[in-house]
Amino acid sequence: MTTHRDLKRLVRERAARTGESYTTARRTVLARAARPGLVPGYDTFGGGDHHESTLLAHLLRQAGSRYSETTLCGLAGGVGFLYAVFAYTGLPPILTIVAQHHPEPWAPAALDRLGIGYEIRHNTAAAPARRDLDALIGAGRPVLCTVGRGGLPWHQPAGALDSDPYRVVVAGRDGDEYLVEDLAGAPHVVAADVFAAAWSAHRKGRHERLVLSPPAGPVDLPAAMRSAIGTTVAHLTGPVLGNAFDANMGFSGMARLLADLRDERTKRGWARRFAEPGALAFALLRLYECLELRYTAPAGTRPLYAAFLDEAAGVLAEPGIGRAADLFRAAGEHWSAVAATALDNCRPAGEILERRLFAQLTGAPVPPAPSPAELTGPGDPGGLLRDLADRVEAALTAEQAAVESLSGYSA
Repeated sequence: MTTHRDLKRLVRERAARTGESYTTARRTVLARAARPGLVPGYDTFGGGDHHESTLLAHLLRQAGSRYSETTLCGLAGGVGFLYAVFAYTGLPPILTIVAQHHPEPWAPAALDRLGIGYEIRHNTAAAPARRDLDALIGAGRPVLCTVGRGGLPWHQPAGALDSDPYRVVVAGRDGDEYLVEDLAGAPHVVAADVFAAAWSAHRKGRHERLVLSPPAGPVDLPAAMRSAIGTTVAHLTGPVLGNAFDANMGFSGMARLLADLRDERTKRGWARRFAEPGALAFALLRLYECLELRYTAPAGTRPLYAAFLDEAAGVLAEPGIGRAADLFRAAGEHWSAVAATALDNCRPAGEILERRLFAQLTGAPVPPAPSPAELTGPGDPGGLLRDLADRVEAALTAEQAAVESLSGYSA
């Protein structure tokens, strides 16, 4: 059951998003919260800055363990960096940046450090997977599922491939409909067959589901924090994968992005790589989304990770952690400036993104994502790329100094 404090928070959040009066927002929240079929104890939806950490916090809350989004974000590895540009026939080059820790699976990383048990299940066939999901829900156990984001109705028309892997929590079932947590302050209601199609779309993780087990014993939080910080340091400085793709990850990936922004001569440089009409504007939109919205918390997850380091500094009583927190916070300001500059130079993307995000949060029909042809590029591409490069260099310098402050930690 939703507590009075939680209810007031949900009502205020909805009123702020929708512009409704407090009374109207409260009536809507109460109506949704009272929906039958939710598993007992799953009483909090939405909020937070980092999607996967928020979902995990709500799963743990239902199981009786209270950890904040901030703590879980840090324990999962916090920040990282992956930079790549992919080519697909008939499309402009697709820029991808993953600013959160990568590629270790998020929830398992945090749970392993906490010593909290879980089980990950897979089925190739849909029918046994659905039977197991229904049995788990019937037993009062919410399930973290990996789905194809484009298959979820509130993400359509999708700005991504249907198979784009994405996590949601199935928190209940009402007849032939599942109650799903994703972004909004109330459960999304989706027909079981529609959810099953999205669940089947991500082939690598087809029908993946994670369920929590009872805690095995007390948590050694200091040890968990030390381990997590060590992994973050190791993966920023590299290697991560142990193969040639490591050049795209961590500080090496940031340096490669910086070099590509400044390169005006070769095909790798943004000046030539994104020379086709609409291509640079589309890359700028992707740059904004990857630093603010997709597989990240705002500003490349750096402010949230800085808050985790503030927590860790209090727990571990080590001054170097506090210095690193300040430097990651400064890096977040630089990444935020990169994202804002990119968005300002690919209009009308900003207005379209705001309408899409508002619709996803409120359950309204989602307008289409902007296509490259709809985007207006910068008037001075060369000057813009130099400006972005300077900001990326400032972020990289701050993060290198932060890691230097954490040099005593190892994975």
